[in-house]
Amino acid sequence: MKEKLKAYRFPIILFASIIIGSIIGFVFGEKAEVIKPLGDLFLNLLFMLVVPLVFFTISSAIANMNSMKRLGKIMGSMMVVFIATGIIASIVMLVAVTAFPPAQGTDIPLTQPENTEELSLPDQLVKTFTVPDFIEIFSRKNMLALIVFSVLVGVASGLSGEKGRPFTKFLVSGSEVFMRLINLVMYYAPIGLGAYFASLIGVFGPELLGDYARAVIVYYPAAILYFLIGFTLYAFIAGGRRGVARFWKNIFSPAATALATGSSVGSLPVNLQAAKRIGVPKDIRETVLPLGATIHMDGSCLAAILKISFVFGIFNMDFTGLDTFLTAIGISLLAGTVMSGVPGGGFIGEMMIITLYGLPIEALPIISAIGVVVDPPATAVNVTGDTVSSMLVTKQLEGKDWMDKHFEKEEEAII
Repeated sequence: MKEKLKAYRFPIILFASIIIGSIIGFVFGEKAEVIKPLGDLFLNLLFMLVVPLVFFTISSAIANMNSMKRLGKIMGSMMVVFIATGIIASIVMLVAVTAFPPAQGTDIPLTQPENTEELSLPDQLVKTFTVPDFIEIFSRKNMLALIVFSVLVGVASGLSGEKGRPFTKFLVSGSEVFMRLINLVMYYAPIGLGAYFASLIGVFGPELLGDYARAVIVYYPAAILYFLIGFTLYAFIAGGRRGVARFWKNIFSPAATALATGSSVGSLPVNLQAAKRIGVPKDIRETVLPLGATIHMDGSCLAAILKISFVFGIFNMDFTGLDTFLTAIGISLLAGTVMSGVPGGGFIGEMMIITLYGLPIEALPIISAIGVVVDPPATAVNVTGDTVSSMLVTKQLEGKDWMDKHFEKEEEAII
């Protein structure tokens, strides 16, 4: 019990700080806004770090990838599976939030710019994924362009061979430095979030907290159903009835570890063992699971859709229509990819959500609180999603009878 509490110590501290801040807001009302600068300081520190953090983490990861033929096939198949399952998870939560909107009855005024420029779809795509001047890459307002640039830098570094090795080492070093810097900033998170919520509740009143209860009620059943039904279906597609039996026989250990540690990376050793017992080949499980622990987050996709829907409701924005839903799915895939590698509950992914939608900075602490309360089931879904994805990748590469072949080899080895 002590170990579990220790593993969840930081989320518990964050949650406690939000509760304390909310109580201060209830007690002192609008007077609590006097401590809002303490919250603004925390938000500014995060926004200050987001651009270099995203650049170094993405470019260093790409630069270090090998280019062997087998690995290329694994990577290609893996990305198809990751994207497909992420889209399915997002659609599941879209259905849930459409049927049971997580934020109703609260209206926080959203300041919109007076003049907006109408752009055609091609022009909008160009402005979204590129910038006309290098200096504009360093603005968080151009996050997708930054991601594209980071990927291209990583690819170019990898293709440069030995001559590019020193630059690759620089990228890896930069990634490590900024991850450590985020760790340092997160020590201040309880104070910053507590102060911000004191101001938020003091100004906008207690009705906001009722919406958080609705968000939790929507998320937990949707995550559990996706875990039980979705993963069973994936396992059946990957290995038939034997695949389902093997998956459920071996998945509880990594799922429990994920709940206890709150970390996809921390659950990786147990997950590798589970995949081995299921019969996933060594090269596939040792490629898919480590990468999945950082870039495949079905639980985070579920949470991202919930956060988007929640913040739309809070700011009285219309969360309907095919365009809105497709954009939300795309952002949930990006947010689920980016948020997983950053300590402290996914602030970077949440910053991406509010940046791409043009929401005010005040939206960040509102949706960050959701991340804290849904993190345990989200992590469990993330980890077990990697396991079943490795099974799907194996089927694509080894054929539908891959599991039979594996156990035939095991029996021959025993004899």
